[in-house]
Amino acid sequence: MKGTYSVTVKNNVLQYQFEIRRNITIIKGDSATGKTTLVDMIREYDQNGEQSGITLTCQKTCVVLEGRQWKVLLENIHDSLVFIDEGNKFITTDEFSTAIKQSDNYYVIVTREGLPNLPYSVEEIYGIKNSGKYGTLQQTYQEFYRIYGDVKNSVSFQADVVLVEDSNAGCDFFESIAEGRSWRVISAGGKSNIYKLLKEHENKRLLVIADGAAFGSEMDKVMKKINMSDRMAIYLPESFEWLILKADVIRDNTVAEILEHPSDFIESRDYMSWERFFTALLVDKTKDTYLRYSKSKLNESYKNQKIQGKILQEIPDQLL
Repeated sequence: MKGTYSVTVKNNVLQYQFEIRRNITIIKGDSATGKTTLVDMIREYDQNGEQSGITLTCQKTCVVLEGRQWKVLLENIHDSLVFIDEGNKFITTDEFSTAIKQSDNYYVIVTREGLPNLPYSVEEIYGIKNSGKYGTLQQTYQEFYRIYGDVKNSVSFQADVVLVEDSNAGCDFFESIAEGRSWRVISAGGKSNIYKLLKEHENKRLLVIADGAAFGSEMDKVMKKINMSDRMAIYLPESFEWLILKADVIRDNTVAEILEHPSDFIESRDYMSWERFFTALLVDKTKDTYLRYSKSKLNESYKNQKIQGKILQEIPDQLL
């Protein structure tokens, strides 16, 4: 599945209206915020249709996945929005991650905990808030909002240490621009190590750079740590490959269109996360050029001062 889908679910008391644009969407929040009610309403409509007193509007079928037979049920669900309520422990398993890896569905998962087995975006973690009465029916309108829509990257900041998620091409690039500057680059060797390294360097002015497209499971603990200090900041592009594409280094007209509406081009069955798609796109667009890209080791052409400058222009000025 690819594309963006609007969903409206309502009865005579509540209305939910939101958009789903990636294969994994996370809904978080405390009790009594309406998360489980949303899933209950979708289940009721799926089982009883309009006789349930619920109206559901979406281009795709919306279903609820739950219970011990989830895997058998999932085998028969295709091209749908699949909602999963918290309490279904299978969402934390590698078996579930494997099952949805080549799925043609989108998944909307209610959970209060991070799910390190799934590569989901910081952009697709939502809470639900009540935005008042709706129309003359006195419905309460339940609105989704991005929990991490304003991460701490807008303040003026001068780092001593730049902590980069990977140890490959992205790290090579930031090491190359660190020469002659007042900061040094450390590779975390993976997103799961970033929190530990934040604690180890909490006496330094530290900037974290990580792939936002798959960093969702780490956000709670990392942001709690960063928000406790005015000596830490974070920058979360979709990925390093996205940053290169956004900088228009390769000058390809189709890339701009893809970056403007990526959900229209990224097939969930082929790409578990958008980070993988942007890597494949950059590799394909540069394969027969001097900018040939490899994730394992940065092509020396990307260390050219002019190309470095174009990429750096995409990073907020106050961070580097």
